[in-house]
Amino acid sequence: MTAESRPHIAVLGAGSWGTALAVLLCRNGQRVRLWDHFPELVANLSRDRENRRYLPGVALPPELNPTLSLRDAVDGAQELLVVVPSHAFASVLQALPAPLPAEVGVAWATKGFEPTSGRLLHQVAAEALGQRNLAAISGPSFAREVANGLPTAVTVASPSPAHARRVADYLHSERFRAYTSTDIVGVQVGGAAKNVLAIATGIADGLGFGANTRAALITRGLAEIIRLGTTLGGQQETFMGLAGLGDLVLTCTDDQSRNRRMGLALAHGLSVDEAKRHIGQEVEGVITARSVHAICERVGVEMPISDQVYGVLYEGITPDQT
Repeated sequence: MTAESRPHIAVLGAGSWGTALAVLLCRNGQRVRLWDHFPELVANLSRDRENRRYLPGVALPPELNPTLSLRDAVDGAQELLVVVPSHAFASVLQALPAPLPAEVGVAWATKGFEPTSGRLLHQVAAEALGQRNLAAISGPSFAREVANGLPTAVTVASPSPAHARRVADYLHSERFRAYTSTDIVGVQVGGAAKNVLAIATGIADGLGFGANTRAALITRGLAEIIRLGTTLGGQQETFMGLAGLGDLVLTCTDDQSRNRRMGLALAHGLSVDEAKRHIGQEVEGVITARSVHAICERVGVEMPISDQVYGVLYEGITPDQT
């Protein structure tokens, strides 16, 4: 395959996860443009050939092209891979240059709900972009480990099995396994809701409640995710896989998780804002806790652990009161 015939993929969002996926795609032989809307970040990426803010120590491949121009990033792309925080997801899609060719697929590795409406991101994408191939990428995957080439496995979900397979093929390598699913609802709910449970386990560990409590929170937290996910249309078996149990265990048990670190910080007496400043990156579980609370009230699902996290984040409940 010549350089010109290789797929061109636009990665939108140059945080730690977007940068790691862009590096992975380049290593897999894809042509990649990495876009971000922060001029200073893009300038530093181009100058340093490293994302020193979000992924220090990982060299950008020579063929990876950072850009500040969204139009340049998507021009001629066969696939868009959106890796921005959930609160920015809709605005990035709305800012895409029109008309976006119908054959261009859109995938995302963002984990969360649309904050203002509580919708799943495939619903947001369908409204913004019309009829086209859509796919969600989720699973137990820390950015630094992916960038360092450590073994990782994720799920790519799309209503179109062919599109799921195409996106998985872009990502798949000897040390990065991408499996496919048609359950785009279940994969997204698992990837979003587990962040709330990670805050809960961080709080419990920060309060010194021990391994028994952590195991109980993970187990009962999985039951909560299954209740929510199946009510919203997901398939129960999805939550026993990579995008459910796998991602939940990873996020709840390792301090690379920003959501777990949020819980630890809250247990140690920091406010939400202080913890965010200390962590220095987006903590999706904070926003998702509000969305999950609103969705549960709307559809009548009980998620008592998630409700306690919501109380700590938004209702002034202290961690030792949960």
